[in-house]
Amino acid sequence: MSMHIHVTVAYPDGDEMERVLGLAEAVGEPVSVTFRWEAGETPEDAVLVPAATLARWEHWAPTAYPSSDTEGEDEDKDEGEGEGEDRAAREQPELAHPTEFGEFTLYRRRAGGRTAVARNGVVVAELLAPGEARWLREKARDVRQGFMDPKQKAAFEEFLARQASVE
Repeated sequence: MSMHIHVTVAYPDGDEMERVLGLAEAVGEPVSVTFRWEAGETPEDAVLVPAATLARWEHWAPTAYPSSDTEGEDEDKDEGEGEGEDRAAREQPELAHPTEFGEFTLYRRRAGGRTAVARNGVVVAELLAPGEARWLREKARDVRQGFMDPKQKAAFEEFLARQASVE
């Protein structure tokens, strides 16, 4: 079964954020979230993915999500050394303390843009960019659908061997 839940969090406070984080943990499915932090700011879209679901997607996905960090590596090599370092420093989000919402703590990763959501020191979910969540889900599904465990594969080969020739 699969469900799609979309939540809009306007001017989030501790209780509201705690309810949204608890929702994703309770349903065990990804939850699309739109954060409206301040008036006039552009809303931030993310997908809150339970840790077990993310582990399953990352297990089956054939490769890691192609991030913007790795796309321009060859270009940086051609630039002067000082320029590439300055550009990398500008693109990284600034270091911040973890944010607490009730019993949940959010740890924003400076590299990759993900945010880990922990409860009592255990990661229970992660906030991903919508594009990364969609990519991981699709790649994992495609690989998983083409996979047969060894017993299933042997039984299928035996079944095919017993079939009459089409000729």
